[in-house]
Amino acid sequence: MHKRILLLVSAVSLSLFSFAQLKSPEAYLGYKIGTRYTPHWRVVSYYQYVAQTLPANVKLVQYGETNEHRPLYTAFISSPENISNLENIRMNNLRLANLSKDKAMPSENGAPAIVWLSYNVHGNETSSSEAGLLTIFALADPNNAQSKEWLKNTVVIMDPCVNPDGRDRYVNWFNSIVGAQYNPRLDSREHREPWPGGRSNHYNFDLNRDWAWQTQIESQQRIKLYNQWMPQVHVDFHEQSINSPYYFAPAAQPYHDAITKWQRDFQVTIGKNHAKYFDRNNWLYFTKEVFDLFYPSYGDTYPIYNGAIGMTYEQGGGGSSGLGSDTDEGDTLTLYDRAMHHFTTSLSTVEISSLNATNLLKEYRKFFNDAVSAANSEYKSYVIKNKPEDKERISALLTLLDKNGIQYNTGSGAGRGYSYHSGKEEAFSIGQGDIVISAAQPRSTMVRLLFEPQSKLVDSATYDITAWSMPYAYGLTAFASKTAVVAGGAFSKDSVKNSTADSYGYVIPWLGVSSARAIGQLMSAGIKMRFSESPFEVSGKSFARGAVIVLKKGNEKFGNSLWSEVAKICDQNNVAMQPVSTGFVDKGYDFGSGKVHPMKAVKVAMLTGDGVSSLGAGEVWHFFEKELRYPVTLINAADISRAKWSDIDVLIMPEGNYRFLSDKGSAEQFVLWVRNGGRVVALESAAGQLSRQDWSVIAVKKEDKDSSGKKDPYAALKLFNDRDRDGIENTTPGSIFRVDVDSSHPLMYGYPSYYYTLKMDDVLYEFTKDGAGWNAGVIKKDNQLAGFVGYKLKKKLKDGLLFATQDLGRGSVTYLTDDVLFRNFWENGKLMFCNAVFMVGQ
Repeated sequence: MHKRILLLVSAVSLSLFSFAQLKSPEAYLGYKIGTRYTPHWRVVSYYQYVAQTLPANVKLVQYGETNEHRPLYTAFISSPENISNLENIRMNNLRLANLSKDKAMPSENGAPAIVWLSYNVHGNETSSSEAGLLTIFALADPNNAQSKEWLKNTVVIMDPCVNPDGRDRYVNWFNSIVGAQYNPRLDSREHREPWPGGRSNHYNFDLNRDWAWQTQIESQQRIKLYNQWMPQVHVDFHEQSINSPYYFAPAAQPYHDAITKWQRDFQVTIGKNHAKYFDRNNWLYFTKEVFDLFYPSYGDTYPIYNGAIGMTYEQGGGGSSGLGSDTDEGDTLTLYDRAMHHFTTSLSTVEISSLNATNLLKEYRKFFNDAVSAANSEYKSYVIKNKPEDKERISALLTLLDKNGIQYNTGSGAGRGYSYHSGKEEAFSIGQGDIVISAAQPRSTMVRLLFEPQSKLVDSATYDITAWSMPYAYGLTAFASKTAVVAGGAFSKDSVKNSTADSYGYVIPWLGVSSARAIGQLMSAGIKMRFSESPFEVSGKSFARGAVIVLKKGNEKFGNSLWSEVAKICDQNNVAMQPVSTGFVDKGYDFGSGKVHPMKAVKVAMLTGDGVSSLGAGEVWHFFEKELRYPVTLINAADISRAKWSDIDVLIMPEGNYRFLSDKGSAEQFVLWVRNGGRVVALESAAGQLSRQDWSVIAVKKEDKDSSGKKDPYAALKLFNDRDRDGIENTTPGSIFRVDVDSSHPLMYGYPSYYYTLKMDDVLYEFTKDGAGWNAGVIKKDNQLAGFVGYKLKKKLKDGLLFATQDLGRGSVTYLTDDVLFRNFWENGKLMFCNAVFMVGQ
């Protein structure tokens, strides 16, 4: 890389000098940025120092902390006049977006533009936090005339590290193994990060894909603050492969068509400003490739769909780069190089935003004025049917809407609209308690992105999934109407307060994650329960399959405190329990029947470590700890031969490649445990690997032969220019299918006769035959609902198996071949996973 840097801020000699008023990062830390890694506590320390030294220009706010209790900060940098007036600036900005609860008129004239810079969302993409140290110094330095000018009409919000847990995981590891001098050879150990790597947060989640869903504590706290400020410009800083030149806006296609012309055009404006400085320094870069603007939960798209100019900047590097790494061109890419590139785009972003502050505010105002009239929405209203059996999934959806500031109401009357289930226009009625979400509201674009049945793709080569519509993700009955539905009053969420009156027993319907969490807590408390494999009616109430029954019988040790203990746990989880006065049912099977099974507490373990997908393992780990709140033991797959099998009832195998299955001794030990009563839950490729074992009853579906028997003689002739798109016709990056399910099977308790799955691959399995296993969930023909599927693959994705169970001796194997916990926002799959853990094989 070129070492001579020509800066846009001539008064700043990077970090080579310090001033009496403010020490540079080098002077403060004692080393030149890029020559070593700065741990998070020292990054924070420098921001604190700057804020303490220049309180009139810099305000530091702690907005939360991570799972590992590292603090999360934002720094506000601007002119003294703006810093002293921050709250008024914030409120005026919300008024511009029609988001303020007061009735005061907003002012565009004289209001500063707000620029938010988010560094280090991926922990092992480390250079941006180093660049942030240089950036805050350049902006706050009282001797920097250019930054002073910019900050007259711009407020800069800097998040120095979005993912401190991941970053410190990487930095602490690297510092522990690097020698006195770094080794740029890519085969040296300092370029071989151990599992799970530093990219993800504590629970192995990718925070850059969590903006809309907010499943992670870092996202929840950050986006709460973000939505209190709603900047006009947002940038998140990343790294890509070592040999890739720098990437900045404009982004690649597909752009979602909700993105305005102004947002598209300003991407070009800002890209040209960056190019000016990169050209001056003879740095390579690229634009309009790879990184699209479609999936709504990124750090660039979420801000765009909330009225900002959202962008991602990508520097070559990543977790294999270390302090310096060899490139294919025979050069050495250093941390210093990487930090300087991000530093340059940081200042260029502030500069171009300041120069265009008036237009940024004008177009921001227009975006939200159009939103409240639903000017750009094909569908004007979305109706969610509030069925009792969907209570818990609806509650989860409303929580998501609340996190994103989306308004909803009740409604009444009737209408006509697109049925998410049938894919056709149908008439619908709106009953009491049904939910109406109007597109005419400030967050109109987010409503559209989260609920539109089909998004338009101008380019099928996308960077992420192509379908995520909330009625499918949450498994709800819903309609999208092209005419506005009259909204009623505010929707009020139910709050359960259960009776503790003495009774023969209580029944807890099995409806979703809240039910499963309550049952898990009752298990942990030592309370004995039973569940019914068939629907039943008793004491004037009807209950579906899977309903859990708590009786005095078996719980004598609790004495008179039994019902108060059960009610307390159910109240905490907002789960209703129904009293029954007898075990003699009106319909179905009596409580003493063999069709009503004892429900035993299960000891759960999950395989993790080398060979296991860190993201797949993280989905399960987070779900157990943060949603189910049920204990799970993590065992490294390499240590499975030392597992204490007698202490495991259920073994979860996330996506991965399990080497122990190829070792005869370990594989036999594993199968023996299953035959003796063990229960396996295998997800995605783990299910595929088990399918290849000689005892498995499922097998990958063979490709249907072309009935014509003819082959295209020119099929092998392809254009070199099309190489990036070759094979797309045989792929799906993430699309939604309706799955026909056997709702009488324990794996599907709580579901209707269908399930909506997110299909991420081209794999289907043959139906199990001759009673060897149970076909619990299958795809039939013409069941695709949303998203992109290549035309060749679409013909193949039919008449195959996705979800199955197999009895093996006294044990069982559950095959979940699609990801039912995808990024922990696919709410519709969580109950199936709970069924696999708690119901199957009981």
